[in-house]
Amino acid sequence: MTRNDFAAELIFLEESLERFAYSLTANKEDAKDLVQDTYLRAFTYMGQFHEDTNLKAWTFTIMRNTFINNYRREQRHKITFDNSDNQYLVNSRPGQMTPESSFSHSEISRKVDQLEPEFRVPFQMHTSGYKYKEIAEKLNLKVGTVKSRIFFSRQKLMSVLKDYDR
Repeated sequence: MTRNDFAAELIFLEESLERFAYSLTANKEDAKDLVQDTYLRAFTYMGQFHEDTNLKAWTFTIMRNTFINNYRREQRHKITFDNSDNQYLVNSRPGQMTPESSFSHSEISRKVDQLEPEFRVPFQMHTSGYKYKEIAEKLNLKVGTVKSRIFFSRQKLMSVLKDYDR
């Protein structure tokens, strides 16, 4: 397929691409930008297109992936501004260890350690990444028993930590 034929096929798809872009963005201007980005990527990777494949599906996939990548990039760079005194907490990333969170973590760990062993062990294994079936096999229990013990562990921790300020 020549470059001119490829361009003509893409122009034929423009209306469909615009509708799909609008369904993704819900904004006319953003949809137009997404269509342009899709055209740019389609021409950039034209050599990877095989003539025996569906051009419409190929360009729609490019558009969807471009939208997802742009969305993820925006979410990573999004910063919330607030006029309060605790700007540090507003702009800190989730999972980032702060003095408050390390204290909270140690307090929660202490409460977990105070659980009865039959509840604590399955709960700690589950929070360490073991699956229910693996826990059941290691502790020689039924899967339902493991699930209920983990559930009751959560319930006990929530009741013990109900006054805990997050």
